[in-house]
Amino acid sequence: MSITPAIKAQLIKDFATKEGDTGSPDVQIAILTSRIKTLTEHFKSHKKDNHSRRGLLKMVALRRKLLDYVKSKDQARYQSLLERLGIRR
Repeated sequence: MSITPAIKAQLIKDFATKEGDTGSPDVQIAILTSRIKTLTEHFKSHKKDNHSRRGLLKMVALRRKLLDYVKSKDQARYQSLLERLGIRR
């Protein structure tokens, strides 16, 4: 259910704002989005896995908070991030 280190490294490389950036909101949102997509696929075959569903809801809430933060700081960056990740809002 988690993402592989190779996928995570690729996401960090794609969304980093500068060299060695692993903690910016853009990177965090990209990693959370990947994990959310993976869990969503998991629930298609495991409908009664409520313990993992709670974790999914926590990840969605955290991503929402990070997106709200980016939106308050830079509206253009927020729109760009939504388009790059394919998140609807």
